[in-house]
Amino acid sequence: MTDQAAPRPKPRRARGLPDRRGPDLALERQLISRVSKVYEDWGFESLETPAFEYADALGKFLPDQDRPNEGVFAFEDDEEWVALRYDLTAPLARFVAENFDALPKPYRRWAAGPVWRNEKPGPGRFREFWQCDADTVGSASPAADAEMIAMACAAYSAVGLADRQFQIKFSTRKLLDAVLEKIGVPADAFSTRLTVLRAIDKFDRLGVRGVEALLGAGRKDESGDFTKGAGLDASQAKAVLDLVSAGAGSRAEVVERLAAIGGEESVSELRAIDAALSALNVGDAQAQIDPTIVRGLEYYTGAVFEGQLIGGDGVFGSIGGGGRYDDLVARFRGERIPATGFSIGVSRLAAALQAQQAAEADGPVVVLVMDQARVADALAMADELRRASVRAEAYLGAAGMKAQLKYADKRAAPIAVIQGGDELAKGVVTLKDLKLGAKIAAGLGEDREAYTKAREQVQQEVPRDQLVAAVQQMLAR
Repeated sequence: MTDQAAPRPKPRRARGLPDRRGPDLALERQLISRVSKVYEDWGFESLETPAFEYADALGKFLPDQDRPNEGVFAFEDDEEWVALRYDLTAPLARFVAENFDALPKPYRRWAAGPVWRNEKPGPGRFREFWQCDADTVGSASPAADAEMIAMACAAYSAVGLADRQFQIKFSTRKLLDAVLEKIGVPADAFSTRLTVLRAIDKFDRLGVRGVEALLGAGRKDESGDFTKGAGLDASQAKAVLDLVSAGAGSRAEVVERLAAIGGEESVSELRAIDAALSALNVGDAQAQIDPTIVRGLEYYTGAVFEGQLIGGDGVFGSIGGGGRYDDLVARFRGERIPATGFSIGVSRLAAALQAQQAAEADGPVVVLVMDQARVADALAMADELRRASVRAEAYLGAAGMKAQLKYADKRAAPIAVIQGGDELAKGVVTLKDLKLGAKIAAGLGEDREAYTKAREQVQQEVPRDQLVAAVQQMLAR
């Protein structure tokens, strides 16, 4: 009788959780480095909080305390629910409340790290992604909100976006609060209000009809899934739609239009933000008032912002956002602590930039190993290149030359370094320009004779002691 082999697990990613390779990670690191420098230049200090928080500390994102794992990834630990953070703001609120007396007020901090949301994944929508945030806690001034918008503009410029490639759209939750009060939706109707704001938050994707359905009975999406609506009647839904349709023209024009709809406090707030933005030299092209901006998280209490990437085909979608959350710290301290912040969606911004640029970063120079007895020589050459600030590696597999060149192609290597027996005898190395070779091959098609003639451009012999200089020169072409 033979023993049955143990069943093998199927290699598969957990749903909605991405694998990220070298070029993706390199771009994200670059984005974080540039954005964080802007934050620090504006006087914000770094803070790192744990990935896990007690579920009750995460606040209003959770529907209720009876469902502590709704919307987040959570587990019980010593009879208390612990959850992965869904953003970097809720942990900040806990930190400020815990260390309130020791912190300067206003407290200005920035942070970068992964966050997790237990939501339905989709194209470009993951359950794990990176954010890079800046927040000011302890200032109720609309100038603090304007500073967040202006700093976000500076951050987007720092990562290489031109003024016409992005726009910050902003509004205030108080506009919607005023309309909901006017149409008879009370302040304590939390579920209805949350459904309304999440419906409006989908305006750019679903349009008027889609939002109208979500304000009413509900909407069935393309997959057949039904989303329950807010249950507003036709006249109530029209009042909300009139508000979100009021954003067109300059900031000054939109403010006047909103003044006619009502909500004196909210309009005054928008006027103050507009004035501060003008003082910070942020024009209408960079920052615009848009009443459809409400943000999906419930904890926002005032100004709300959203960064959008704009390309030749229009808006690519949100690449950041934030707003004012004056009640978040108050959950811990019992007193209202004003706060505002902006979060740049690093993962989404990186994906959008890659889609726009459609280009991968070069990998390392690869030193081939033609004789396994001479691995040390390849290691030494790779080390020389690295000491000269050239990314390089020695091939440490057991394949032949053809397979090694295929490996170099998969690593996006710009150059392959070859030293076989003939090169060793002559005291030279052969450099193969893989990028140029691929370009020539693509241009020549099936004309192998022409490719052979072009080989001299792609491949050259150089003295072994000139390896570093020759590689640097080839990389600079």
